[in-house]
Amino acid sequence: MCDARTLFARHGLRCTKQRMEVYNALAETTSHPTAEELYCVVREREPGVSLATVYNTLEVLNRHGLCRRLPSAGSRGCRFDADLGNHVHITADCGQVQDIPEDLGARLLDSLPKELLREVEERMGIRISRVAIELAADGQTPANGVAPRGENGCCGEETA
Repeated sequence: MCDARTLFARHGLRCTKQRMEVYNALAETTSHPTAEELYCVVREREPGVSLATVYNTLEVLNRHGLCRRLPSAGSRGCRFDADLGNHVHITADCGQVQDIPEDLGARLLDSLPKELLREVEERMGIRISRVAIELAADGQTPANGVAPRGENGCCGEETA
């Protein structure tokens, strides 16, 4: 994978220290953070960054195809993912998003009948460039024992 500076240049984006920090923090995680959660990580590296900068940067990255915005259940807002490859997410009622294991995701994606995808394209008058599957799970703790985030904010601050 190329560095953020090269990636930004390839997409015609101005490369600022803050944009690089936001992108690198997002690319380094598999937790699918909200903007607020990402802000907490980025401000540890770059204390002067504002939450507005994180939101604006995520919007620019999403618009230029450098990350995905994932709708989230609950009230925590959208989540973001820098993994642009075809993969499958599980979304819990609490808003937590996880990637399912790559081998299982590949099997799910491969099981979609190609003729069905072609029919969707034909009937909708579109070309499908990517398939994204989201599975929804109840709010129970996953079998891997990783519990969703608590009610505290990402920086240890109480949320309203």
